Amino acid sequence: MDPKKNTMTREDAAMSIQAWWRGTLVRRTLLHAALRVWTIQCWWRQVQLKVLTKRRQMVLEHYARQEWAAVRVQAWFRMWRIRNRYCRLLNAVRIIQVYWRWRSCHTRGFIQGHYELKANLLNLQLEISLGSQAYRVTQRIPLPIKE
Repeated sequence: MDPKKNTMTREDAAMSIQAWWRGTLVRRTLLHAALRVWTIQCWWRQVQLKVLTKRRQMVLEHYARQEWAAVRVQAWFRMWRIRNRYCRLLNAVRIIQVYWRWRSCHTRGFIQGHYELKANLLNLQLEISLGSQAYRVTQRIPLPIKE
């Protein structure tokens, strides 16, 4: 081996030191840039997470409003159906009661009458029919009026 090849000249040593220093500067600059990028990425991920959380919350609220509206409409519809059924049954009950009362009064008898109210006197006329018998009641009732 040649002893000249193993020994470095001053210029070669200076160039090695300068190359090492430039490399160190470049690595330090890249490290600082990477740290800045990492900081920005962390911040951006936090912003994205907040936006995503807000969007999820809005979607959840929208879904809850839709479900609430659907439940409300269903409840109103069920109420309307039950009310219609109730009204039909009430009407049927009234018809049955009218016929039953007419039959009861018709077979047992009925009461018919009218009244007249004057200043301090009640004139009452009643006619009670029980089958073939009829009774008439006429009565004048004085009313106690304080003056």
